[in-house]
Amino acid sequence: MSLTLHDAALGQLFTDARSHNGWSDQPVTEAEIRQLYDLLKFGPTATNSCPARFAWVRSAQGKAQLAALSSGNNQAKILAAPVTVIIGYDLDFAERLPVLFGSRGEAAKGWFKDPQVAATTAFRNSSLQGAYLIMAARAMGLDCGPMSGFDNAAVDRAFFAGTRIKSNFICSLGHGNGKDMFPRNPRLAFEAAGWFA
Repeated sequence: MSLTLHDAALGQLFTDARSHNGWSDQPVTEAEIRQLYDLLKFGPTATNSCPARFAWVRSAQGKAQLAALSSGNNQAKILAAPVTVIIGYDLDFAERLPVLFGSRGEAAKGWFKDPQVAATTAFRNSSLQGAYLIMAARAMGLDCGPMSGFDNAAVDRAFFAGTRIKSNFICSLGHGNGKDMFPRNPRLAFEAAGWFA
């Protein structure tokens, strides 16, 4: 039986959590990154496809390269953050389905022979996995700064060369310093965003 989380936990994940633009000097360790992945990987994806691929940009050289391929407002955030992860999606994800969706074996690969179906599935489900990353990071006490202002094609060439992986979005991770944050913007009311059918 599932239990509802306490208000403090819900606040940490949703209502009190914010997107951060400034970062403290506290590092994010390799052990924390591995723990983060070991949480997010359990989020559901279609046919357990797990198409997301994660480039954890931590080195000074990597951060400088990624920042140079990003919009002006995002460059300083990337350089200051302990790590910025590029959430990508593997267009060849179906090759792993015989293991990941073993109940259907090799047949599962055939469901994604159409390149458009494969691309749509990979993009959609990597977006889900990127959201799981944000929630897992917040659950671990890390702050997040997701971004989409970068040159996708150039990032793909720089960080995913020789693969069929394409970038989706990026997200800085660390401990926010509370600086340069925007006021919380409103969200849509239930009636404006949904309805019962």
